[in-house]
Amino acid sequence: MAKEKTQYVCNACGATSPRWLGKCPSCGAWNSLIESVSESASGGKNRLSAPQGYAGLANAQPVTPLSAIEATDVARTPSGIDELDRVLGGGIVEGGVVLIGGDPGIGKSTLLLQALDALHRKGLPTLYVTGEESGAQIALRSRRLGLDNSQVQVLAEIQLEKILATLEANQPAVVVIDSIQTVYSDQLSSAPGSVAQVRECAAHLTRAAKTTGICVVLIGHVTKEGALAGPRVLEHMVDTVLYFEGDTHSNFRLVRAIKNRFGAVNEIGVFAMTEKGLKGVTNPSAIFLSQHSEPVPGSCVLVTLEGTRPMLVEI
Repeated sequence: MAKEKTQYVCNACGATSPRWLGKCPSCGAWNSLIESVSESASGGKNRLSAPQGYAGLANAQPVTPLSAIEATDVARTPSGIDELDRVLGGGIVEGGVVLIGGDPGIGKSTLLLQALDALHRKGLPTLYVTGEESGAQIALRSRRLGLDNSQVQVLAEIQLEKILATLEANQPAVVVIDSIQTVYSDQLSSAPGSVAQVRECAAHLTRAAKTTGICVVLIGHVTKEGALAGPRVLEHMVDTVLYFEGDTHSNFRLVRAIKNRFGAVNEIGVFAMTEKGLKGVTNPSAIFLSQHSEPVPGSCVLVTLEGTRPMLVEI
């Protein structure tokens, strides 16, 4: 398949250039030119159209008043990890796209591997796409986590077109992409992790999720400031954005929802890192209360509400 022509578009003024320039010739902004796929003048097939074999997202329908549209609750499937389900709003949603970010080594891959194994044991086909580790490394992690005889399917691949072909062939219910910054498309010449690659790959994966009903979970990198790396539009594309927070010197981790189209955004999940992976903490108040045998002057206990769960915090 021939590569589509690319052009460079200025984020500030929208001017285009056939090659990259450090300074936009139109508005003078520096480092604002981003590679993108140029649209065909002949009106060819859109690059975001569904791959061959995928059904359309929705057939053309007439304009309908809201009162005539049937509204049904979104069906949820519990992941098997209560604290994760609390943050997601009750479980995973068919066709939903979840983006989870956090510092390196915080436990993102560990948590999602445990969730995939729990979902597979419930009878749901799952797929773990790894672009940062080999299949042998994933297998070693599963042994350390005590996931004996895990039947989670693993694919070590970073090319978007091959990943989409595997999704079409295997039809998993849930797929994890670890991570979106390592995936690249042949339609762009830029390196994996660039703004153009992250945006295009996320758009194609989101389209595949909506057309096939596969729940897609994207693992994202974070910057040194703690924000998700890549274009801001990435957070607008997905349905749910989760942040994995915690101190690497502490055994406790927090998962917080920043955006959730299928649930509340004020819930947090509390986990403890153990030798067998992440375990949900049913009584988070015990973490924030110091264990003193005698009263300590100058300390008080505050009751705060996080979502639907009250917590006790010692100040």
